[in-house]
Amino acid sequence: MSEPGATGDLRSGDDLASAVATFAEVRPRLFGIAYRMLGTVADAEDIVQDTWLRWQAYDRSTVREPAAFLATATTRLAMNAATSARAQRETYIGPWLPEPVDTSHDPTLGAERGEALSFAVLVLLEKLSPAERAAYVLREAFDYPYAEIARIVETSEPSARQLVSRARKHLEAERKAREVADGERMRLLTAFMAAAEHGDMAALEKLFADDVVSLSDGGGVVRATRIPVIGAQTVAKYIHAFASRFWEGSALHLAELNGGPAIVATRDGEVFAFVTADLDDSGIHDLFWVLNPSKLGHVPGV
Repeated sequence: MSEPGATGDLRSGDDLASAVATFAEVRPRLFGIAYRMLGTVADAEDIVQDTWLRWQAYDRSTVREPAAFLATATTRLAMNAATSARAQRETYIGPWLPEPVDTSHDPTLGAERGEALSFAVLVLLEKLSPAERAAYVLREAFDYPYAEIARIVETSEPSARQLVSRARKHLEAERKAREVADGERMRLLTAFMAAAEHGDMAALEKLFADDVVSLSDGGGVVRATRIPVIGAQTVAKYIHAFASRFWEGSALHLAELNGGPAIVATRDGEVFAFVTADLDDSGIHDLFWVLNPSKLGHVPGV
């Protein structure tokens, strides 16, 4: 973010200092909204920066509720950005996946609840309209009342309720896995990490649900499968085939990213892969591999 006041704000120093303090207080929430809407840190930071510029230039004496004003500006900017991002992602090479974020110090990422933060949910949010996505994020992650959501997305309160309801139903219909205890999630990921590193097909198949889908995001920058790999046996064979080459010289560890455990792979001290899964007691339903180097900058190496 540029230095506050760098654009030559002519207001009093006290007024600008107050504007900076107000913005700093709500900034985590603004980033949390934008990240959930757009799925990348850079895009979210751009939205927060644009919101700051608007706040800096605005006649703040007319604003009764600064936090509401800033959240509204951020959400509307993110909705516009989501529309253009969808068009850009249609030409993305291979599956597009969100950028992982380190939540070890802030599991809820600026929200009252850690909703709409897991990889599986972020992937599904991409299929919603920008208005549905905004309404869902504001309600489920930040617990905004429907009247406030309606004002932000510029619709009626009944329509806001419908937006949230449609989003919930879509996510429930599309998501195959259900919630699982943290201990079980950690156990399955640890077992997967060991089986994948050794290319153990039998062990992998036991960990997978029959309908498992593996998605890899290399962005056309690094070698990665450009189509979904589907089915327990097929995914196990796929991982077995590249195990000796892919993991050679690597070190694996578990880290907390996007509100849950994930596998981080490093080579010569540099992160080269992030792997997480959507799973439940019946096994792993979805595997997500982020290999695009541009999306690994916020993944802890150790």
